[in-house]
Amino acid sequence: MLDRLQALADRYDKLSELLCDPDVASDSKRLRDYSKEQSDLQPTYEAYIEYRKVTEELDAAKQLQGEKLDDEMREMVKFEIDELSTRKTELEELIHVLLLPKDPNDDKNVIVEIRGAAGGDEAALFAADLYRMYTRFADTQGWKVEVLDTNVSDLGGFKEVTFLINGRGAYSKLKFESGAHRVQRIPTTESGGRIHTSTSTVAVMPEAEEVDIEIHDRDIRVDTFCSSGAGGQSVNTTKSAVRVTHMPTGIMATCQDGKSQNSNKEKALQVLRARISDMMRQEEEAKYAGERKSKVGTGDRSERIRTYNFPQSRVTDHRIGLTLHKLDQVMNGEIEEIVSALTLAEQADLMAKEA
Repeated sequence: MLDRLQALADRYDKLSELLCDPDVASDSKRLRDYSKEQSDLQPTYEAYIEYRKVTEELDAAKQLQGEKLDDEMREMVKFEIDELSTRKTELEELIHVLLLPKDPNDDKNVIVEIRGAAGGDEAALFAADLYRMYTRFADTQGWKVEVLDTNVSDLGGFKEVTFLINGRGAYSKLKFESGAHRVQRIPTTESGGRIHTSTSTVAVMPEAEEVDIEIHDRDIRVDTFCSSGAGGQSVNTTKSAVRVTHMPTGIMATCQDGKSQNSNKEKALQVLRARISDMMRQEEEAKYAGERKSKVGTGDRSERIRTYNFPQSRVTDHRIGLTLHKLDQVMNGEIEEIVSALTLAEQADLMAKEA
């Protein structure tokens, strides 16, 4: 491990030199690539530098302990050794986590699709609740949210909503949200006060760049139609809504939230690239499903991952057995505790596999 860390530190120092090179500074692509690489290495580099410093100080303290010391000095050295030993252990654990294989999509923006599933109007209303939960969480992270497409139900819920969350590390925090979310509550449409169970599905896909997924004009069909739902004078009067179909795969993407046909087409292509990339990723992972499946699941949209029980103010994530009795806070976007628990579970799984 130390050899690997030293090689990483050498690369970090080399990148510092390269970023000061005038030739690199004048080349925007190289400058961007080197800056990103160094930024990715920085947490591990800093942990390793501190680890070396702590190790050296610990060795020096242990050597001092073997010399003739008065009682007061001996006690001070013992205290220092205890503190340094604890910090060294903490750094070793941190470095083990930092050296785990990293998902190459972790730093990417995400495209999120939420659909009302079983439960009719109540499922659509819950889909709208989930949308608000994720947008409020995005606000706490300093991320930007852009709605790409919506299909609104009669009661104001979402039959489907697709949106982009733009922010570094968005995928790393939201990738475990894919799956079926179940709600248990008394619907506003229920006159008898009975608790109903409904579900909405969530799909979280890393945004795919044009260089990642190349879509040729000959492979797509573009259809235009009038927008539906709220949207001002352009609704049902101009063909600003766009549906793009990728002929080789049959995958479609629709966008009607913008007033400009060109803008809607670009957004639809953005969603289309993400869907194609997600399909390719899932096909690849399906080949290794037995090896890959972990306690946090596969990200399959049909997999039930979480239950939101309103009468008991309870949220339960079934993959890791986590239950929180603070439903109001969770629905208000305070999902960091769930996100952290899922991340730790994935890290533990990776560490077990490496061991």
